Amino acid sequence: MINMGNKLMLLTAFIGCLFLMAFRAPKKKKVLFFGDSITQMGVQKGGYIDVLNNQIKAEGKQDQIELVGAGIGGNKIYDLFLRMDKDVIAQQPDVVFIWVGVNDVWHKASFGTGTDYDKFGIFYDAVVKKIQAAGAKVVVVTPAAIGEKNDFSNAQDGDLNQYSTWIRKYAAENHLGLVDLRKSFHEYSVANNPENKESGILTYDRVHLNEKGNAHVAAEMWKAIQ
Repeated sequence: MINMGNKLMLLTAFIGCLFLMAFRAPKKKKVLFFGDSITQMGVQKGGYIDVLNNQIKAEGKQDQIELVGAGIGGNKIYDLFLRMDKDVIAQQPDVVFIWVGVNDVWHKASFGTGTDYDKFGIFYDAVVKKIQAAGAKVVVVTPAAIGEKNDFSNAQDGDLNQYSTWIRKYAAENHLGLVDLRKSFHEYSVANNPENKESGILTYDRVHLNEKGNAHVAAEMWKAIQ
């Protein structure tokens, strides 16, 4: 038989285990950014993902949030679809930001490739549904810019606006988080680009982010992460 002393020891050990379980550090939230060269560059020093990591450290949340970059230069929506098993699903993220669309539009004009509007939505929906089926939340991001003129006179503004409108509607219909960089970049250019320059405001080449651009994107992404 177990004597009273042993019973007390067992009870104390049991209570101790419950105490440790109650105060165990919570699982880190893994946030993955899935996209093209802008995201590929985002993990580099000064890139928007690097800026976000610095923000996380500054707020003492490095034990709560882990950021992963999964960007490849030149990627379009169907490239994301083809590599999502290895680069997203296998990572077991909790949240996935999908930021794509620039190359789908840009490459149509530059190389005769890109992604037609009707096919863009089909592939996009397939990517989102597969990520959701794996248990991750999805946040969609509109393509920011191919040129920074604020009067919509950049050559690809029409297509970018069309694709961005589709993403906004898709997000609303499917109850997804949305980071509307197309809208925020335009508003920033209206306020900060009085000479209507084609680049040099948030980008250095009309597409890829400069220092201010990385800070701007990081701030917009951070709102959604929180």
